[in-house]
Amino acid sequence: MPDAGPEIGVVDSLAAVDRAQWDGLFAETLEGYDYLTAVERAGLEGFRWRYVLASEGGVLVAAVPAFLTDYPVETTLTGPAKRAIAAVRGVVPGFLQLGLACLGSPCATTVGLGFAPHVPEAERPALLADLLAAFEADARAQGCGLLASKDVVEADRPLWDAAARPRGYRPMASLPIAGLDVDFPDLDAYFARLTYSARKDMRRKLRVLDRLRVEIRDNVDDLGDRLMALYDETRQRADMSFEHLTAAYFTGVPRQMPGRAFWVLYFEGGDLLAANLLVQDRTTLLDKYFLMDAARGRALNLYFVSWFTNVRLCLERGLTRYRSGQAAYANKLRLGSDLTRTSIWFRHRNPLFNGVMQAFAPLFAADPTAGETG
Repeated sequence: MPDAGPEIGVVDSLAAVDRAQWDGLFAETLEGYDYLTAVERAGLEGFRWRYVLASEGGVLVAAVPAFLTDYPVETTLTGPAKRAIAAVRGVVPGFLQLGLACLGSPCATTVGLGFAPHVPEAERPALLADLLAAFEADARAQGCGLLASKDVVEADRPLWDAAARPRGYRPMASLPIAGLDVDFPDLDAYFARLTYSARKDMRRKLRVLDRLRVEIRDNVDDLGDRLMALYDETRQRADMSFEHLTAAYFTGVPRQMPGRAFWVLYFEGGDLLAANLLVQDRTTLLDKYFLMDAARGRALNLYFVSWFTNVRLCLERGLTRYRSGQAAYANKLRLGSDLTRTSIWFRHRNPLFNGVMQAFAPLFAADPTAGETG
């Protein structure tokens, strides 16, 4: 009998999936099973969860998370175009708000596509095409017209070219991911790599440390209200925002990931001025969210204080990579980071609308200068 191929399915909760099998598909588990479980349990309004699975003999060979939501198309716009669409929506509710099915998690950095290590590279495009077919069928059943992926890193673009492009998807530039190789023995060696002007500026900025109390905690249940206030202020300053996080997310991630997720808290006196949610695995520290009281935090250079705190944590914990997210690129490049390019792949099920969206995609591409932090 001919090979029947993998079994493909879609489930709406990660509880239906074996934890070890899921994490076994990924080289890193920074945003793995436990993180996605915390996101699923966080009660994010307007999101429904999906997990697209391929298995052989009851064993996972490929998987990718996904979500369904209503998507305002101006999410990645800034300036007049964003304001114009918002003004029209005030008169015409639902204007340019589309039913979206998206591969990835709204709270993850990249799309999160994983394959079992034994799956040959040559077989992965066909397997991804199978996952896409199941994802599309579920999206159609749920009435979603816009199909997309979260950020795909440049190294994976050939895979998506082979599997997604024949199905009508096209890439759109997204925000690059900043990262710093921690291949120096101590902070003095790191400082020595910076330019003279950067070293001088950073040493001046770090003089505020004696005014601060820095705490590392994995339980912030008593700070839920203050974290939400800092988050709401931070979110209001952002040019682009999509999901609205909850206190259950901020307290639930470290609870679900003991020893691998934690908060670094910055106090002046008894006042919490900034909080940084971090996730780590055996090699990498990932900066998930930095929340700050802008007026007082900027006066105390807390963005830069947090940067050097995180580099120090990498050194203390033997980590070799610090991933600092998708914003404030000028600062991060000045501090020695590199950038990994990413793209979003998308199509609309309506051919006419799809043609229009793909023609105007450059207008909606994310602006890498947005969200600079001073």
